[in-house]
Amino acid sequence: MERFKNYTVLPKVPDKLSFLQVLANNVWWAWNIEASGLFRRIDPEIFRNSGFNPVVLLSSVRQERLEELAADSSFLSHMKSVEEQFKAEVLKSRHWKNINDPHRCVAYFSMEFGLQESIHIYSGGLGILAGDHLKSASDLDVPLCAIGIFYREGYFEQDLDRNGHQIEYYPENDVHKLPVNPAYDASGNQVKISVPLAEGPLAAAVWRLDVGRIPLYLLDTNLPENKPEFREISGRLYGGDKLNRLRQEILLGIGGMRALVAMGYEVAVSHMNEGHAAFLGLERIAMAMRSGLSFDEAHEFVRRTSVFTTHTPVPAGNETFDLGLLYPHLKAIESEGGVAANVAMSMGKATGDTKTNEFSMTILGLNCSEYCNGVSRLHGVVERDMWKHLWPDFPVSEVPIGHITNGVHVPTWISSDNYQLYASVLGPDWDKRLLTESQVEKIDHIRDEDLWRVHDASRAHLIRVAREHLERCSTKRNASFEELASVRNVLDKDALTIGFARRFATYKRATLLLSDPTRLKRILLDPARPVQMIFSGKAHPADFDGKRFIQEMVQFSKDPELKGRIIFLENYNIHIARRLVRGVDVWLNTPRRPNEASGTSGMKACINGAIHVSTLDGWWPEGYSKDCGWAIGGSEEYQDVATQDQSDAQALYNLLESEIVPAFYDRPFGEIPVRWIAMMKKSIKMSLNKFSSSRMVSEYGEQAYKPAFYDFDSLVADDFAVIRREVAKQKDILSKWSSVRVGFPETSRDLAKSFVGDEFEATVRVQLGGISPDDVSVEFFSGVLDSRSGVISGNGNEMYLAETLADGDYLYKQKVKCSNVGTFGYSARVFPKDRTLREEMPGYMAWGSRRM
Repeated sequence: MERFKNYTVLPKVPDKLSFLQVLANNVWWAWNIEASGLFRRIDPEIFRNSGFNPVVLLSSVRQERLEELAADSSFLSHMKSVEEQFKAEVLKSRHWKNINDPHRCVAYFSMEFGLQESIHIYSGGLGILAGDHLKSASDLDVPLCAIGIFYREGYFEQDLDRNGHQIEYYPENDVHKLPVNPAYDASGNQVKISVPLAEGPLAAAVWRLDVGRIPLYLLDTNLPENKPEFREISGRLYGGDKLNRLRQEILLGIGGMRALVAMGYEVAVSHMNEGHAAFLGLERIAMAMRSGLSFDEAHEFVRRTSVFTTHTPVPAGNETFDLGLLYPHLKAIESEGGVAANVAMSMGKATGDTKTNEFSMTILGLNCSEYCNGVSRLHGVVERDMWKHLWPDFPVSEVPIGHITNGVHVPTWISSDNYQLYASVLGPDWDKRLLTESQVEKIDHIRDEDLWRVHDASRAHLIRVAREHLERCSTKRNASFEELASVRNVLDKDALTIGFARRFATYKRATLLLSDPTRLKRILLDPARPVQMIFSGKAHPADFDGKRFIQEMVQFSKDPELKGRIIFLENYNIHIARRLVRGVDVWLNTPRRPNEASGTSGMKACINGAIHVSTLDGWWPEGYSKDCGWAIGGSEEYQDVATQDQSDAQALYNLLESEIVPAFYDRPFGEIPVRWIAMMKKSIKMSLNKFSSSRMVSEYGEQAYKPAFYDFDSLVADDFAVIRREVAKQKDILSKWSSVRVGFPETSRDLAKSFVGDEFEATVRVQLGGISPDDVSVEFFSGVLDSRSGVISGNGNEMYLAETLADGDYLYKQKVKCSNVGTFGYSARVFPKDRTLREEMPGYMAWGSRRM
């Protein structure tokens, strides 16, 4: 028989400290040094044990301690300083008077967000990137709001058994212990939306999590009105089967848009962070159609105001759904006024593809967005090649997918000591603005002794944290007294320390260094120049090869010969990542080129003075120079994986033996490695200048958000008059496009023997089939021939209309100068001047033919 019921008594925060509750409910505190220090002052032990969660801290601290702080003038002065910063950096905006009011916005959709270690709605790099994007958007006062999913269990936590086997478990996210609050409608009720699924309507409640100035809205299906299987849709990040994944992505894209509308936001621009969110495009098209636009008009309107970022450099990594699984859901969406299911199905496939039985979320995202990008320069090249079949008439270099290289949120990842040290030469609040190259050069003014002292202290702190972490994990496994004693003494605070931490996907090759254990041991155990390595990372629960890599690494680390020179820190998360990137000397990255889209962990290490050593993949080709880091191998790409791995492993061993280790221990003037410190400064300058998320978000603003905002205003004016007019003109051009013919260019002289500086005149005859010459561009196109006698990339030289001929033909001419040495292919081409029409899938471009 039940004798008792529960009730909870919480500490009462004194009125003088009421701001602490406001601060605890906005993640802004996590990237403000003074604000995080304020919470540590309350009770450092509770704060640490809570996973640095201020909501839990304020509900757990003794009442007497709060009363004591309310009478502490020093604490109150500290709090007042933080409050003034909060007002300036969070509550004030040039876009709106009240951050809680709905407004016109860029809507940023992502499956995961990595904001702070106690908020478990992220798994890895994609989420961390999304979190850094929101933080910099707040710093830069971008009118952005975000949509994600409130996972009640989030991503898995990791334990390792004694043999190194990964064990996954899923602790529940307690809404009462997180800085989330219900999102309310005008009537004061929590916002709820409904999404049609094949099996019936799905209900979702909306929660709000504030990230500085940026509201992040999270969708929660764990509601009584949902059937049990529907309640589980927001259960786990990337959890469940393919059907659950499909439901999650419909919830994110369609439900997320409906949530913003229900709260009164005007979405001027949408940004899909990876293909998971691409159903958003269908919902926005349906909304525009309900405003009176045709499908073609609505599609063009959404394209012109949408941004799509893809992070996946291999075809198999792009999300697809079987058409049989997808179709009933699209029919359910159609029944509520959505895009017709058959039309929607075609938008996730290449134009004209009637054979493929899969729907690509990436193709849908590309199809719905004018502004499409990869996340590094090399990744942009890879993406254009991967998706060139969607624009079959385009040279691969002109496939309309650009790149905006990822960046990291500097205030989140930099150590407090480094922050203060850099401020001594860069000035106060240096992290709150974009730094120019000349400003970054002031890093050279830091005294070598000061930089090395701070870095020495960070390495020592990392080692202390690593030992404590290993002891906690070993105790949890009921390790023996001998094992506990050994982990308390691993690592050396003065030894060269190399860090490697990331998702244990096989292409990242965490075990590359283990390919020659004898040689590796010789490097690690040199008594005069010792080296130590710290590894960390998780493998996806279904990635058994990745799990095997972890097991191999753990078992190798237990070799008694190594004497604690290699350790593995389990349950990799934001907290461990911060300690690692702040304390290591070298950050190691070994992806198999070109499989790394960008990678950002090395950027975080570099801003703290670590030196990066990596294959030339992801962001590193843009950051690498010999004076700031090392490259493993070159830019070669191998057909044979084993050959590539063997070559890269040998290159890495050679670098360690002949360059990295000697440079660290080269100390001709005593205890300071002068040459190494010079590289540290170059590394810091490189990362601050090129790889901050403030730079990244600014580029999104200039290249996508601002032009898309401008298009939104112009397109919605006068009941969408512009878009109606433009689409009508586009349809007229396309109705005649099949009649366009282009002859092969004729030249004024024989080109067999040409020299640099020579000129010739090119002439081409064009049939436009009734299209006005004012609506097209005609170019003489030339480029270097590849091995298959094709032109991968080239340059177009616009030709001028020289003569109108009989039968509606036109003659175009242009002078061409021979500027470079080589063997070139040439032709002529015609394409619409309307950029959106030219680049819209599958693109419209007619090439020269001898059979005109």
